[in-house]
Amino acid sequence: MRKLFNYFLNGFLIVAPIGLTLYILYAVFRWLDNLFPNYGVPGLGLLVAMALVTIVGFVARSFMVRPFLVIAERVMHRTPLVSIIYSSLKDLFDAFVGDNQKFNCPVLVRLNAQDNVYKMGFVTQDNLEALHREDLVAVYFPHSYNFSGELVLVPPASVTYLELPSSEVMKFIVSGGVSRLG
Repeated sequence: MRKLFNYFLNGFLIVAPIGLTLYILYAVFRWLDNLFPNYGVPGLGLLVAMALVTIVGFVARSFMVRPFLVIAERVMHRTPLVSIIYSSLKDLFDAFVGDNQKFNCPVLVRLNAQDNVYKMGFVTQDNLEALHREDLVAVYFPHSYNFSGELVLVPPASVTYLELPSSEVMKFIVSGGVSRLG
């Protein structure tokens, strides 16, 4: 009976991640297909969504549209509840995608001088003059298996910069150290 249970657990560990990934992809495709008229063609909603996003990106690069985007962004930042949601989402997307990526400097931080305890994270700001703390850097520590994290200000001497791809370090941290580095 114990052997059967171990076989079940082994199979579950293989099937569950694959099944959940496929289900999430299927749910996104269905949602996009329902969002746009698909005329009975599966996946047409995804193609329409990708085309629309690409067209918006193309049009947004136009010098004539740029002033309208700036005005729209100012309105979003000044509208009470909307500003919190919009600025948080914009900062989150900017941190991972685009020219202003913030998680591109992986580091190893020694937590205290007495113990050999380290934590992996990402330097997000190396200049904290605005806080009148030029002696500190801002390090973001993502939580494992979670979409949250914590920001800690530490002395630069406690930080060791890692010569590893940021994506690998993020995957390592988020997986709780289970995935391989490098």
